[in-house]
Amino acid sequence: MHKKLPQMKHQRWTKLGHLFNVDGTSQWAQSHAAVPFVTDITDGQLSVIYSTRDGSNRSHVGRAHFDLDFNLLSVDKAPLISPGKLGRFDEDGTTASYEVKAGNLRYLYYAGWNRGTSTPFRNALGLAISRDGGQSYERFSEGPILDRSTVDPCFVAGACVLQSNERFQMWYISCVDWKQLGDKFRHYYHLKYATSDNGIDWSRTGTVAIDFKTEFEYAISQPWVIIDEGIYKMWFSYRGQQVTETYRIGYAESLNGVTWERNDRSVELEVSASGWDSEMICYPFVFNLRGRRLMLYNGNDYGRSGFGLAELSDS
Repeated sequence: MHKKLPQMKHQRWTKLGHLFNVDGTSQWAQSHAAVPFVTDITDGQLSVIYSTRDGSNRSHVGRAHFDLDFNLLSVDKAPLISPGKLGRFDEDGTTASYEVKAGNLRYLYYAGWNRGTSTPFRNALGLAISRDGGQSYERFSEGPILDRSTVDPCFVAGACVLQSNERFQMWYISCVDWKQLGDKFRHYYHLKYATSDNGIDWSRTGTVAIDFKTEFEYAISQPWVIIDEGIYKMWFSYRGQQVTETYRIGYAESLNGVTWERNDRSVELEVSASGWDSEMICYPFVFNLRGRRLMLYNGNDYGRSGFGLAELSDS
């Protein structure tokens, strides 16, 4: 008999408030604190990596440190990763996705940005490596480790990577089409799946993890995956015409990380009536701390308003 997923539990998330945004005093961090994720919880504090934008709208990777009650302790004065050299895949920006600890190394996966001509932009996935416990990072290469291909025709972007039993699994954004609508452009991207033996060289066959659920949906982004009691659980962002034009947080479960059952309605977390997250909620990062299940997430304008915190309060 084939094992079946248990019925998905309802998730009631309680908002705990706005947590952080950049103050605009650094040239490399004029706005945004997008795609936040925790990298370390040690010595009574936790570190959160996020991505900022400078005065030219190029993204850089920053980091802030909080105590375990989420009081801000410090902000790194210099970025961990900045835009690359002229002509490289990341010359117009770097947006961090996730970090994996691989032995004594840390692999920080990030999306590199290029401004486009026929379309507004193009992304590819890069890798930065830390050999000193996360104090500093160096690019693995000046080129991407994952770029558009026969199965990803337009671009690849934000990814989540898990490692178990010397095997790496990746869920990543794959753009499969662009359409011009008047003077605007619309991208169509969903989430695909890839595997690797070393976290650097990836095998991908075009396997779709989370697909468009209607003809009106056009953006499924920034997956976050955990394995909980033998079940893969994924949170992500989605939007589309006649559904929601601004991002909301979706959810899916899987027994193997490849085939997923999606149920966005199981997540009870909506925009606020006013304030920093009144227009959209996006880019969720779910983690456990002192017996609590928590979520970092962005609000309005893709993180321009910074990020906040929510807690799973019922199921």
